[in-house]
Amino acid sequence: MKLINRMSRVAGLFCLLALGGTGVQADEAPLHLQQVNDHVYAIVGPFGNRTPANLGNNATFGFVVTNDGVVLIDSGGSYQGAAAIETLIKQVTDQPVKVVINSGGQDHRWFGNGYFKERGARIIASAAAVADQKARLQDQMFMLGNLMGKAALDSTEAVYADETFTGKHTFTFGGVTFELRKVGPAHTPGDSLVWLPGERIVFAGDVVFVGRLLGVLPYSDSQGWIEAFNAMAALEPKVVVPGHGPATDPGLARRDTLDYLVFLREKVGTFMDSGGDITRIGTLEQSRFKCLQDYDVLKGRNAQQVYQQMEWE
Repeated sequence: MKLINRMSRVAGLFCLLALGGTGVQADEAPLHLQQVNDHVYAIVGPFGNRTPANLGNNATFGFVVTNDGVVLIDSGGSYQGAAAIETLIKQVTDQPVKVVINSGGQDHRWFGNGYFKERGARIIASAAAVADQKARLQDQMFMLGNLMGKAALDSTEAVYADETFTGKHTFTFGGVTFELRKVGPAHTPGDSLVWLPGERIVFAGDVVFVGRLLGVLPYSDSQGWIEAFNAMAALEPKVVVPGHGPATDPGLARRDTLDYLVFLREKVGTFMDSGGDITRIGTLEQSRFKCLQDYDVLKGRNAQQVYQQMEWE
């Protein structure tokens, strides 16, 4: 796990250097391969938004090389983004991608499904993730068209999972056991964990953000997100592969995700109890987390979304 430790230290340097989301912008960087163990890998995409250069792959993906082929966790943000992921996999193995798992409903978790489906892969997702994908399809396609342009979206179509599950689904492929656990609503309604019990590695999808500020969106559930993180932590993983940022240890995952969610809900709750008006919620003091990428862009929006959610709790 020496590589994991080095990557964790690198992620920690974001805070030590106080980038605050305004310094290094990595959204034009290519995908990076991060080896977790002898057959498990993370594919670490850039922070920042979707661009024609990153093909919608502004997230972290992962794959497991087995005796019978590759199991891919999340298929990328577009058809061409999926091809870029496959190119990176081929640096490690000639085995084809046989199974694709969508960890949620966000575009970069599933818009590459069509590419791998054409090549014979079966696709698995929670029923809640597929429902979310269908509900937000037009909005996500419209957003990607604006951000990436038509050329970058060439051949990208909605291709949904062949197999769905509710709650928990366990299967063994190529000698490796995979446990899929639906834990959302969190960042999105259908967020799921992919747990490798034999290796004690968890692919956490958008339940965990590392090195950048997480985004609380209109369809997110901040309280549910805390519960989802705690469900992940209860597995006691050795390594956490987040939905954004490098693979890391549970401590750093907690600091950048759970600690922020708990802090934000406590701050917003205090603000509301003191009679604070939503028009002022953007001024909420959150500088404890200014070391995280995209802090300046997201902190005000996050506070507003949590305020609106807590009004109805």
